[in-house]
Amino acid sequence: MHTQLNHRMTKQRQIIIEELRKVTSHPTADQLYEMVRKRLPRISLSTVYRNLETLSAEGMILRLDVAGAQKRFDATVENHYHIRCNHCGRVDDVHMETIPEIEEIARRRSSYQSVSHIIEFSGICPDCFGRG
Repeated sequence: MHTQLNHRMTKQRQIIIEELRKVTSHPTADQLYEMVRKRLPRISLSTVYRNLETLSAEGMILRLDVAGAQKRFDATVENHYHIRCNHCGRVDDVHMETIPEIEEIARRRSSYQSVSHIIEFSGICPDCFGRG
């Protein structure tokens, strides 16, 4: 059964987006729930999860999926790169030009169509490095 996405911008979704835009930390759903709950005390965690999935499916927010890590969310939907700390899991944006040529190379070498890419660097964040 195919479900139709709800394109209405509910108050809950608006507040989730507003809270997400306030931070650059790429929070998890649980972290966003704690942020949103300050404005909507009666909202449930499952409602936040459901709205995050809908907003990401509609392209309103970006869902960052990395194997073995909790999903994180980003209000910046334009193509950009991320860097994740190997110790604490923190995720930051990497401010650099994207490399669209990679998509053409991948398309030619694989015969896939409509190729897109996601690049995530990894390392040790300044906070964890300073503790070492």
